[in-house]
Amino acid sequence: MSLDEVQDVRTPDADPSGIPKSRGGWAALRPLLLRMHFYAGLLIAPLLFLASATGLLYAASWQAEKIVYSDELTVARVGESVLPLSAQVEAAKGAAPEGSVVSVWPAPDAEATTRVIMESEGLPEGETLTVFVDPYTAEVRGQIETVGDALPLRAWLSEFHSSLQLGEFGRNYSELAASWMWVVALGGLALWIGRRRKRKSELLLPDRKATGRRRTLSWHGAVGLWAVAGLVVLSATGLTWSKYAGENIGVLQDSLGGATPAVSAKLNPGAESGADEHAGHTMPEGTQMPAPAPTADVGLDRAVDAARDAGVTEAIRVTLPAKGKGYVIKEQDKQVPVHFDAVAVDPAGGRVIDELRFADYPLLAKMTRFGIDLHMGQTFGLANQIVLAALAVAVMFLVFWGYRMWWLRRPTKDRKLSVGRAQPRGAWRKLPVTTLLPLAAVTAVVGWFIPLLGISLVVFLVVDVLLGFVAGRRAKAASAA
Repeated sequence: MSLDEVQDVRTPDADPSGIPKSRGGWAALRPLLLRMHFYAGLLIAPLLFLASATGLLYAASWQAEKIVYSDELTVARVGESVLPLSAQVEAAKGAAPEGSVVSVWPAPDAEATTRVIMESEGLPEGETLTVFVDPYTAEVRGQIETVGDALPLRAWLSEFHSSLQLGEFGRNYSELAASWMWVVALGGLALWIGRRRKRKSELLLPDRKATGRRRTLSWHGAVGLWAVAGLVVLSATGLTWSKYAGENIGVLQDSLGGATPAVSAKLNPGAESGADEHAGHTMPEGTQMPAPAPTADVGLDRAVDAARDAGVTEAIRVTLPAKGKGYVIKEQDKQVPVHFDAVAVDPAGGRVIDELRFADYPLLAKMTRFGIDLHMGQTFGLANQIVLAALAVAVMFLVFWGYRMWWLRRPTKDRKLSVGRAQPRGAWRKLPVTTLLPLAAVTAVVGWFIPLLGISLVVFLVVDVLLGFVAGRRAKAASAA
């Protein structure tokens, strides 16, 4: 929810400013929530609208990608048998001899192509060259510069959603939006549930008989109620890979034993990376250190067979051996039921040297994995993407209705351009100490943990104090005149 749910409701025991006298519970907290919801919505709503609009485009990019790159992603005709992966890789090398193969993604289904991922000089940082090979004929269906598993269209829209294509500076916009979304959503939820109403059905459904501002408020509140759970999840998962809050979340997760584990592909686990295996041993004077023996390699196909024998079979991705490491073969099937098992295979003999099961992930690591994939629209496939699109549209309407309520609350007798008033200042002074102190403490902790939320909140408060000071000076000047 966003923007103004402010109302000109005066209670019998309110002072002239409209702020209830010292009372406990909801009566004391509501005016403060109204003012916070108003200003947070007013100032953050444009960012929420922008994040939702770009998120809507990203949610649609999964299906658009299948259409735009159908030639590369699918085979011309399903064959009777699949060629060895080694033959498919050789075909990719012939099409892109300048590239160096780093990983292979075998075709995940009968109609899909195999992806051969290459590093190549001249590519921007973070990009690789992907060659798409027909697994039945070894025909090269195309080659495209990619970022991870994203083809150019989705990669561009992903970056547009997260940073508006403005690099590291642009990431501040999405983090700021994610930092405030849950605050505005939960604050709006409390205000909507705590509102007095004649019929309980008005809580869940818009009041179609209402007119003017009440009708707009009815739609704003009811749609926000249905969307609030999804918005909180999007906010939380979006923060997990943000720049500032994401670092704090990572530290907290690690300290709670929830770090995401990784399979070890080291051929000599006891040796430090880059260490000299002969360190600490004395060689006879005049004796030359023997040259390392050539490393045997059972090949890509036998390594994959070993992984499949170990139960790693769904949507596998193979990382080729690097210096001192073996093959790493992982499952990357993110749709429910997910498959994330992984093994490492010794290239010398095709023996599995380490394995990692998703079932053995810490609970927090599992939750992080599920949350990120839900945010990206992968966990439930098309249904997931439709829900994300619906949430994006809901937020855009909530922002529109919020600004409309603000406009409808403007003074009608004044012909000058004006807008609705905010809840009167000083609501926090009416809170009981037993409520104010815990609230201030929680706000400080959350503001520290989510830095952009804390910094922007301080800016809001400073600006509000300055505006109050200016308004007081004007009032004194007017009374003196």
